[in-house]
Amino acid sequence: MAAPIFALSSGPPPAGVAVIRLSGEGVFDIVRQISGSRRLPPTREARLRTLRRPHDQAPLDQALVLIFPGPNSFTGEDSAELHCHGSPAVVAAVQAALSALGARPAEAGEFTRRAFESGRLDLTQVEALSDLIVAETELQRETALAQAGGRLRDLADSWRDQLIGIMAEIEAQLDFSDEGDVEASNVYAERMRGGPLTRLVDSMEAALHSAPVGERIRHGLTIAVTGPPNAGKSSLINALARRDVAIVTPHAGTTRDVIEVHLDLGGRPAILLDTAGLRETSDPIEAEGIARAIARAESADLVLNLAPGGNVVNRIDETGETPGFHSGRLHLSARTGAGLAELEAWLTEWAEDHIPSGEPPAITTARQQHLIAEALGALKSAQSKADPVLTAEDLRAAAHALGRLSGRIGPEVILGAIFSRFCIGK
Repeated sequence: MAAPIFALSSGPPPAGVAVIRLSGEGVFDIVRQISGSRRLPPTREARLRTLRRPHDQAPLDQALVLIFPGPNSFTGEDSAELHCHGSPAVVAAVQAALSALGARPAEAGEFTRRAFESGRLDLTQVEALSDLIVAETELQRETALAQAGGRLRDLADSWRDQLIGIMAEIEAQLDFSDEGDVEASNVYAERMRGGPLTRLVDSMEAALHSAPVGERIRHGLTIAVTGPPNAGKSSLINALARRDVAIVTPHAGTTRDVIEVHLDLGGRPAILLDTAGLRETSDPIEAEGIARAIARAESADLVLNLAPGGNVVNRIDETGETPGFHSGRLHLSARTGAGLAELEAWLTEWAEDHIPSGEPPAITTARQQHLIAEALGALKSAQSKADPVLTAEDLRAAAHALGRLSGRIGPEVILGAIFSRFCIGK
């Protein structure tokens, strides 16, 4: 069991309640000392205790104390929670007391990393927890929760079980082909061309097919708003965001860099991009903003073009035009809101077409997609080999890729990058 760590796991003070988590060797002794009681609360039952400063027993706060003995805890270690009042002074005093008692502040993602290292989570679940913490839409929440519950882990485990069975037959043929208890080479041919290996390949291909949807759910669809200066791009951004996120002035060149606004389109995540006005300019800073605007528009999933002849016509409050779709263009006024409901409804329908409803996708990250594609490539290579020795090598490569998917096999630098994305206390 590792050294004891602690962290504030709730929001920053001030707050009604602050939750301070502890995990590691000697945590229960620390709880006894800071609560001034030799009796620990019953497992997973909250008890009110007076927290005290170690050196003089001065009271710090009254708090609810819970304990979670390992290995049946989030980290797999002895763990505890202190639910105290959420003022900055109380939180600082309790954390100082924990440090004096031998615990140290946790690093970003350290609780989750300990859960991973103890086997409580695999790497696909770790990634899902990270996504769940930052989920902004209902679909992101549902997808992350399914992954955290082991959706991809269970699928990958079934792939590994099938692969191990195939590898066992191939290895048996290689090691005991002269013995009478092993079937002849026609079994090998059946395995390679029409049996379990083909079914395994089909299953992995079906999962990979969902990867683009998973990426869209995780990162959001991108919608770029483009057009010349003073076309009302920033006003439209603010109207869709329902808050002032972009500066609106009558002066050209106000928007210099790409501004990102997160939207929820019927549960589908989207990122709205406010871009610099497109025009000729001698200002090097504005020119850089325009170059970035063009690049982001080229890579966006959708462009709302407010230029003359574009697909969106703004400022109909000045021209007297009727709001709504006419001749394939949407007419609106970002200032008055006329036509805005039609745009939002159209964007929601567009998002639903790109991220359809249904079962959450099994693959949600580029890392997962890459490793499954790597394993699939090795399996397809195995299918094409006539030599059992070469086939066995390909199967081992596929198994290695699946091992890296779960995180049991993988470079330390990759693990460090994944866990560093977590907040302190998780």
